[in-house]
Amino acid sequence: MRRQNVRTLSLVVVTFTYLLVGAAVFDHFESTTEENRYYLIDKVRDLMVDKYNISKLEYDFIEQVIIERRQYRGDNQWKFQGALYFVTVVVAMIGYGHSTPSTVPGKAFCIIYAGFGIPLGMVMFQSIGERLNKFISVVIKKVKRFLGCGNTEATEVNQLMVTGTLSAVVMTTGAAVFSKYEGWSYLDSFYYCFITLTTIGFGDFVALQKEDALQQPGYVVLSLIFILFGLTVVAASINLLVLRFMTINSEDARAGDLEMQAANQSVVTQDGELMAVNGKLLSANYGGGTMLHTPITTSVLSVTTVCSCTCFPKHSHYSKSPDTRNRSPSRISTLLVDPQAMLNCGHSKSSLPYDVIDNFFWNKRASI
Repeated sequence: MRRQNVRTLSLVVVTFTYLLVGAAVFDHFESTTEENRYYLIDKVRDLMVDKYNISKLEYDFIEQVIIERRQYRGDNQWKFQGALYFVTVVVAMIGYGHSTPSTVPGKAFCIIYAGFGIPLGMVMFQSIGERLNKFISVVIKKVKRFLGCGNTEATEVNQLMVTGTLSAVVMTTGAAVFSKYEGWSYLDSFYYCFITLTTIGFGDFVALQKEDALQQPGYVVLSLIFILFGLTVVAASINLLVLRFMTINSEDARAGDLEMQAANQSVVTQDGELMAVNGKLLSANYGGGTMLHTPITTSVLSVTTVCSCTCFPKHSHYSKSPDTRNRSPSRISTLLVDPQAMLNCGHSKSSLPYDVIDNFFWNKRASI
């Protein structure tokens, strides 16, 4: 349990540290460029207002028209091909934002559709990812057997290496294809593939947005296959990582349970008798002394007190024959403070630790 808590706390600290480092790096790389871009846009706006003698309100209106036109640069976004691309992006939780419903019925249907479609898509990708991992494990076993390896089992590390390599192949191949069709640089294309398959979906690069791109069925099908197959491969890799982490947690939990079982192999009765969990008597009280029936570590019999006097019972070993009776837990005595001894040492009755026990138990102990 302690190891699990340490791991969880470490993950939280590492995650927040990772976020802080990422923010600092992006601040260093992007903040200056952003300021320069805003400065340039303001200069161009002032130049256009002066050159064409338009008011600030008219410029804002033209700017809004251009922004609204931007999301329809691919044309026919809500025809069947564009709508199919949109719902794929919705169910896959990519969310480019390249097109959004503008009518009230469209927004309402999008909420309902996504509410059912997203869980369905998650289950589908997870299921296909599991089947893909199973297929990869079979292939790994056959390859190892063919190569004559001593251990032919497909370990999680082997599967992670294969799925990771397959993910890299999908991204690099997709980057080459989109670089050709969209006219992007290879780095921008790879950036688009990574942002898409990790479902980040910034929307700064979106496929099928060129003029008449949605009118090319082959390219539309290729883009959809890339998204669905790529997400399946990534889901397989993530599934392996999650299973590995869960295995580590289950191993730690099992170790913690074994430690708890080992620590709770004996209980103390109300007579001060030490008993096993099966009811067998391990230590009994005989006339003020304690006889051990089984070997017990000294840590079990050691008692700590804040009192500096000698009012705690002293454990002595008697040579009487072991008592092998099975008894249920009942009373406490020798492993706790003796009330009469504490009274003889000057303690008041109210300060005794037995004030949580009923008067009957106190009177019974006082009369002994």
